Amino acid sequence: MRTALIERKTTETRISAAVNLDGSGNYDVTTGVGFLDHMLEQLSRHSLIDLTLKAEGDLHIDFHHTAEDSGIAIGQAVAKALSDRKGIRRYASLYLPMDGTLTRTAIDVSGRPFLVWKVNFTAPKIGDFDTELVREWFQAFAMNAGVTLHIETLYADNNHHIAESCFKALARALREAIDIDPRQRDRIPSTKGTLAGQ
Repeated sequence: MRTALIERKTTETRISAAVNLDGSGNYDVTTGVGFLDHMLEQLSRHSLIDLTLKAEGDLHIDFHHTAEDSGIAIGQAVAKALSDRKGIRRYASLYLPMDGTLTRTAIDVSGRPFLVWKVNFTAPKIGDFDTELVREWFQAFAMNAGVTLHIETLYADNNHHIAESCFKALARALREAIDIDPRQRDRIPSTKGTLAGQ
């Protein structure tokens, strides 16, 4: 089983993140931020990655540090669980429809972190959650998971659907990309022989 636990403590947040990449999408998420919990539960369920995340952050200031640091911790846990990335399919892409919203994502689990973000929100908040923090989470995740990630919302009917379609699209693409390819189970999917980000 490809599993990992990350404990992250700063003056701003205290986070514990555990993943099982070969799980069934079970989750236990508590960040103190309801909308973020909802998005991370979607990530877990649709990627089939079991996720346990406990976060305590400086919510009396705002949600920024909790959102960003949860992305860091989950990204680090995924990278640790992937180890040398031997046998993975590596690439995946997906169009994710959600009612009147359509989001496209493509991922390369390459060891080289990069984010292309073409997502525009039409309001500053979803409930009490700042919409700009959606990008912050994805940036933190991509940089720490060591993935190249392209996300674009092509059109949308509301801001909740924009955010949720991004998390679900990542989940489904990640699920495919980290799946073990039986034709190359014992090989690194690179002619360099490494996916260590070099």
